[in-house]
Parts: sequence; structure tokens; C-alpha cells
Amino acid sequence: MLHKYTKEFRYNITLSVPVILGMLGHTFVAFADNIMVGQLGTAELAAVSLGNSFVFIAMSLGIGFSTAITPLVAEADGAGNKADAKSALKHGLVLCTVLGLSLFVIILLLKPLMYLMKQPPEVVELAMPYLDLVAFSLVPLIVFQAFKQFSEGLSQTKYPMYATVVANVVNIILNYLLIFGSFGFPKLGIVGAAWGTLISRFIMVGHIWYLLRGKEKFHDYVTGFKFKLIEKKVIQKIISLGFPSALQMFFEVAIFTAAIWVSGVLGKNAQAANQIALNLSSMTFMFGMGLGVAAMIRVGNQKGLQNFKELRRIAQSIFFLTLLIEIVFAILFLWGRDWFPTLYLDVNDAKNMADNTEVILLAGQLLFVAAFFQISDGIQVVVLGALRGLQDVKIPTLITFIAYWLIGFPISYYLGLHTHLQSTGIWIGLLTGLTASAIMLYIRFNYLTKRLIINKN
Repeated sequence: MLHKYTKEFRYNITLSVPVILGMLGHTFVAFADNIMVGQLGTAELAAVSLGNSFVFIAMSLGIGFSTAITPLVAEADGAGNKADAKSALKHGLVLCTVLGLSLFVIILLLKPLMYLMKQPPEVVELAMPYLDLVAFSLVPLIVFQAFKQFSEGLSQTKYPMYATVVANVVNIILNYLLIFGSFGFPKLGIVGAAWGTLISRFIMVGHIWYLLRGKEKFHDYVTGFKFKLIEKKVIQKIISLGFPSALQMFFEVAIFTAAIWVSGVLGKNAQAANQIALNLSSMTFMFGMGLGVAAMIRVGNQKGLQNFKELRRIAQSIFFLTLLIEIVFAILFLWGRDWFPTLYLDVNDAKNMADNTEVILLAGQLLFVAAFFQISDGIQVVVLGALRGLQDVKIPTLITFIAYWLIGFPISYYLGLHTHLQSTGIWIGLLTGLTASAIMLYIRFNYLTKRLIINKN
């Protein structure tokens, strides 16, 4: 019985590992940023958290929108239609460029909100110049996403990983040089981290285009674009898939961002502890994201082949694999919850000893709750990937809104600001929302695939 699922593990892992490594690369850079910035003090760490909270919301819209390209390319690939795959990339690049520029302008217009959010004043002052540069880096990041989603739609997941690794190495080197002023470079503090992010993301776009252009399989797809010939039908198709997908990611990222803001109301130490727990959770979440991409590709291929029994079996094998991996992460978080936070702060810094000790204690409490939501978070993102592969996006968007904003956030807000649980209460709300999302999305997938099988027969 189990063998019909476990026999898919090898291919699922082969497909998802490059995606996971690429995504982990992004998170590892955030991890390195946080460790380097954490050496400057808890106010600087909180400022990066606050600045990134705006960027992450915008990024979620951009990345979520770009995921529309993958199922279209995967379906075209499954049906052997190269022209449709190239068209999806061309129109996706146009839309992602426009979206990236629009999000940059929107963030600049929303910057004054920081002063109205009851955040610590010293944190806001530090976050302002950091945000300008990181917001502009969204433009190359979202363009990169278009190339990435296209490559993954053709089941070629390693090339985006290569580009990401190169960009991450550049980012870490520039961070070291510019945050601390090493080897004669100017000492820019957290603004140095922002410059590292901006430059590395432009390099990432250039590198993935260079890689794809140099491969015979991709060359014709990524060259010879006629951008004057834009088809309204293709634009509408990408928007109809991309906009709901963007909202799905937005609803999830926004609740975590709201947790950052609510933590800020509790003080800079609560916000710094939240950032540590969030950064660690983000790393394990990338495994679920990578497996979600594998689910989207494989489900999209089977949809192109109209083989719905295989589609359901393959998707469930990925759900099962995800469950096993997330249980391991849950155990790891429970084991290391008191030690992991010490990596982010200078525990021997006598001047900030009291602040650092409080942050480490608070972060340990949050990681206890995070251990349990590993499982819910992993399952919901993988099932969401499978539903995107089916090009089912509207009902899942409603589900994510209900789970995060009608169930999760009210619990976070109430427990965080109106009970003694405070930071821990915020994360209990997150756990509740993620669990509700996982259950409702799986019910949706189960219903749809059974109906497709019945209709085919």
C-alpha cells in the first residue's frame, strides 16, 4: 500500500532539491544578514525586521504572481507545445517587470506608515534608508522569478539554483565589506546590507539569463522575443492565474508581517526575538516550498496528459514525503530551541547583556510553538502547489484568507496584546491559522481530484 507512494520519493526529491537549495540560499542570506546586523545591536536587528516586513509583503505578491508561469509551461511541456511555453515566458516577463516597478513605487509611498505603527522610534529611523534600497531590489528579483518559474515548468530546477547560489555568495561578501567597513570599504551598517541585496539581485537576473541562453534546450525560448506582439488572451490567462496566487501568498506573508508589527508594539526585544524565530522557521519552510513546486510541476504535467488517477497518486506521495520531513524539523526545533537563538546575538556583549538574554529567552519560547506549526505549514504549501498545478486558484485564495485573517490573526492579536502570553500568543495564532489552512486545502484537493477521475471515467 505505502509503496505506491514511497516509490515516487526519489524523483520528487530529485525535482525539489534544487528548488529547496535555491530558496534556502535566499533564506541563508537573510540568516547571514541577521547574524551580521545582530552584532551591531538589537535595535539594528529590529530595524532590518521592520524594513523587510514591508518588502516581504510586496515580494509575496510578486513571487505569488510569477507562479502562474509554471503550470502554464508545465502543461504546454506535457502536451509538447513549445510555442505556448515561450509565450508564457514572454508575457510573464512583461507582467513581472511592470509589477516589480509598481511595487517599488508603492513601498516608497507607504514608508510614512512606519511612524504611525507604534514602533520604537530608533528602529524606524534606522529602517528608513535600508528600505529604499531593498525595495528597489524587488524589480530584479521579480524578473528573476519569471525566468525561474519558466525553468521549473520545464522540470529544469537546477539552473535557478545555480544563479541563486552565485548571487548569495556575492551578497554575503558585500555584506561583510559594507556592514563593517572591512578592507577599506565604507562602514555603512544596515544600509551596507541593503546594497549587498540590491547588487546581488541584479547579478542573479543576468546570470540565469546567461545560463539559459547558453543551453541548446532553452536558447530558442529565452531569445528572439518580439515584445511588440503582446497577446491580450495570454496576458489575461497569466493574470487570472497569477492574481489569485499572489493573493494566496500575500495572505500568508501578511499574517507573519502582522506578527512582526504586533511584536514591535511589545518592544524592540520582542520584535528581535520574533525575527529570530521567523528566520529559522523560514529556512525549514523552504523545504515545503520546494516540494510544493515539485507538486505543481508534476500535477501540471499529468493535467496536460489528462491522467487524473496518476495525478492524485503522485500528489499524495509528495504530501506524505512532506509530512515525514516536517516531523523531523519539529523534533529539531524542540531540541535546539534554547541554543539556536544564541547564534544571532553576541552573548558576551556586556553592554547589551540584559537585552540579549531577554531576546534569547523569548525566541526559545517562540521556537517551541514553531516546532508544531512546521507540520501544518509544510502540508498547506505543498497542497497549494498541487492545486496550482491543477490551475485551481480562486477557491484556495478564499480558503487562505479565511484561515489566516478570519481565524489566525484575531487569535494572534488578542493573545499577543490582551493576555499574559504576549509573543507566544502571537505565534499560537499563527499555528492555528496554518493548521486551518492545511485542513481546508486538503479537503479541496481531495474533492477536485475525485471529481476529475469520475468525470474522466
